[in-house]
Amino acid sequence: MTTKPLPMRDVLLDRIWQAMEQDAKIFFVSADFGSPILDKIRADFPSRFVNVGIAEQNLINVSAGLALEGFTVFAYAIAPFITMRCYEQIRVSLALLSEVRPINVNLIGVGAGYSYVVSGPTHQCYEDLTLMRAMPNFQVFSPADHVTAGALFERCVSATGPKYLRFDAQVLPVIYEQAAPDLRLGFHVHRRGRRICLLATGYMLHTALKVAAQQDPEHDVGVIDLVDIARFDEDSLADELAGYQGLVSLEEGFSGRGGVDAMLFDFLARRNLPLTLLNLGVNGGYRFELGTRAELHEQVGIGPEAVQRRVAAFIQSLSH
Repeated sequence: MTTKPLPMRDVLLDRIWQAMEQDAKIFFVSADFGSPILDKIRADFPSRFVNVGIAEQNLINVSAGLALEGFTVFAYAIAPFITMRCYEQIRVSLALLSEVRPINVNLIGVGAGYSYVVSGPTHQCYEDLTLMRAMPNFQVFSPADHVTAGALFERCVSATGPKYLRFDAQVLPVIYEQAAPDLRLGFHVHRRGRRICLLATGYMLHTALKVAAQQDPEHDVGVIDLVDIARFDEDSLADELAGYQGLVSLEEGFSGRGGVDAMLFDFLARRNLPLTLLNLGVNGGYRFELGTRAELHEQVGIGPEAVQRRVAAFIQSLSH
């Protein structure tokens, strides 16, 4: 039976709504951002729902205060606004505070990468992976489908500390038909190879799977979905990568600006893994052209055709 694709936010919000009936410690805070399921949360649990309005700085401070009172807090806004508009508040009221007090605040940012296609660069989000992983005690999750997004609920309520959930605004094809990936590892191996491995996060996993399927079988390409950007099982990932010649990182964020590629450069160096890394991400610069997500991705170098060309050249370079 094929699983019907659903919006990431709706699946997680539904899990939260169901849990609030049993767990009086769950509190929801929104920055003037809604959905039909959110309407149910507001109607059924009015004493544990606050809409702070278009005031993301206040969203963070209110969430921190509620967490200090013992609540498990979910805070919800558009991705660039819940990260960049209130970054100082996140750093001081969540990242720094969590070093000295146990708090559980889960930031849900909707609109990863180019998923708000027609809204342009003000609403698109290419910098959040860099910014949120820069704080060493922040957990950062980047799911590739709604199944994984829903599974993050258990991690949110069971693990303390501040977390950032990077959700796509579009309905994406289902990748995990049978079950969600093992979030204890923080990554999932879709296929193993020996030559190169495509390690992708979020939307870019869909591109990685397409590109891998088009490769000549003799190239032996593996694919890994990195869900947990900050706290994946390093020993297990090192074991998975040990047999490869090359590694290709794919992220819907700026390349060479401290995102997933920077994390992998550091990881390979610390683990003394002799892999050549090709980092693929959004070419530097903001673009104001309109188009489909596929068209925009090809323009900035992360569409399937662009990635295919870069991967083919990378494989060729490893042969010399």
